[in-house]
Amino acid sequence: MSLKSLDFEEPISIVLKRIELLKLRPRTSERHEELQQLRREVETLRKKIYSNLSPWQQVLVARHPERPHTLDYVEQIFSEFTEFYGDRRFGDDPAIVCGLAYLAGDPVVIVGHQKGRGTRESIRRNFGYARPEGYRKALRAMRLAEKFKRPVVVFVDTPAAYPGLDAEERGVAEAIATNLREMSMLRVPIVVVISGEGGSGGALGVAVGDRILIQEHSIYSVIPPEGCAAILWRDPEKKMSAAEALRITADDLLEFKVVDEIIPEPLGGAHVDPKAAAEQVKSSLIENLRAMSQTTVADLLTARYEKYRRMGDVGLATRTTVSSQILETGIEKPSATKREGSKPVR
Repeated sequence: MSLKSLDFEEPISIVLKRIELLKLRPRTSERHEELQQLRREVETLRKKIYSNLSPWQQVLVARHPERPHTLDYVEQIFSEFTEFYGDRRFGDDPAIVCGLAYLAGDPVVIVGHQKGRGTRESIRRNFGYARPEGYRKALRAMRLAEKFKRPVVVFVDTPAAYPGLDAEERGVAEAIATNLREMSMLRVPIVVVISGEGGSGGALGVAVGDRILIQEHSIYSVIPPEGCAAILWRDPEKKMSAAEALRITADDLLEFKVVDEIIPEPLGGAHVDPKAAAEQVKSSLIENLRAMSQTTVADLLTARYEKYRRMGDVGLATRTTVSSQILETGIEKPSATKREGSKPVR
């Protein structure tokens, strides 16, 4: 299968084209050896490039058009998937899929964004931009999970909630806010997987969970880099600077305790080997769900509440200390975080 290459992957693309051309020629022992050598060269190049990705390059990988989506993972990881449709208020939103399934023999409820593959399907799925009926359908699925005591598995992959007039007229902000409230009180385990692009409230509207997992090359942010650049610098071309300032990569998010675990991806990203990527996600889901299987509902809700109360605590103690110094003396005392050359506390 031919993969679309990103700009920074051009050296890899050149070698892959040579491999494809060589495969078309008659097979000999010499050509077989040459093929093996070229494949080793591809692996070496991927290791070199992917060990030093910039935040903006991570964004590009997370948005790769051939990156696996929710239904791809459903096919690889779960069995007996039964999808259902509609929010029982307005209609169905194909940008969010919901259904019942089994994970390693255990029943679960699945909720996830679906961007679509190819022009026609991507338009039908609205490129993963969910409307209010999508969030209400997701909540319907989660309430069903609570009724039948099934854990919820969520796949997040969206640029944002749909910002169109029709979505505003039908109450997209209210739908997201309701989901935040209801998910915080849901009486079954929730495991969230950031599987691609976790953007803005559109992602958060289904991402309140007991365990937040993120794939190695996924991103999760309050705003896309382009939007951030347009607001802060009035220049969308500063998106690379915005991507770095937002600290949206998996390593940054783990450091800030926004996510709980990073799921490794195959070398070159999940789109290079979707089956191997799915195996990694499956192992992580099974491990996390089994760890919560014996937790009482009271303990589950308490831990979920405390988890979100702690979010953002990184650097809070230092800021509180500095504020106290200013209140007591009127002068800000020098501190370790203010030394020349040190990074600012975010």
